[in-house]
Amino acid sequence: MYRVVIIDDESGARKVISAIIKNYTKNFIIVTEADSVVSGISAIKEYNPDIVMLDINLQDGTGFDILKQLPEINFKLIFITAYNEFAIKAIKYSAFDYILKPVDADELIQTLNNIEKETDNNLTNRQLKTLFENISEKSNKKKK
Repeated sequence: MYRVVIIDDESGARKVISAIIKNYTKNFIIVTEADSVVSGISAIKEYNPDIVMLDINLQDGTGFDILKQLPEINFKLIFITAYNEFAIKAIKYSAFDYILKPVDADELIQTLNNIEKETDNNLTNRQLKTLFENISEKSNKKKK
């Protein structure tokens, strides 16, 4: 299960995103929602999510303000915003995707499917790397 935090100051947007995830996905669970920079930082620190869905403009700052205050970004970042002019800045934060409002259910579902595929590919790559390391003739040590 992927743990998701939704950070958006519009309750309607949070409800739409939440409904899409609950009704059309099976491996994603919303652990909490936040509506500001302060509550967003707190939610990320408390829940250590796998995915953060982040709006750009919040009531007390921007989504970028949240990212600047985190020691590291160890989650998949999906910007969901009404502003397309911040896409380049989002790329600099290694955003997984950038979805414009109003949220299209198919687009959000495809993004989440892509996260699952990428995670599966990374796991397979790590497993193969471990296998090759374990069977390499260079190492005589026993490994698990």
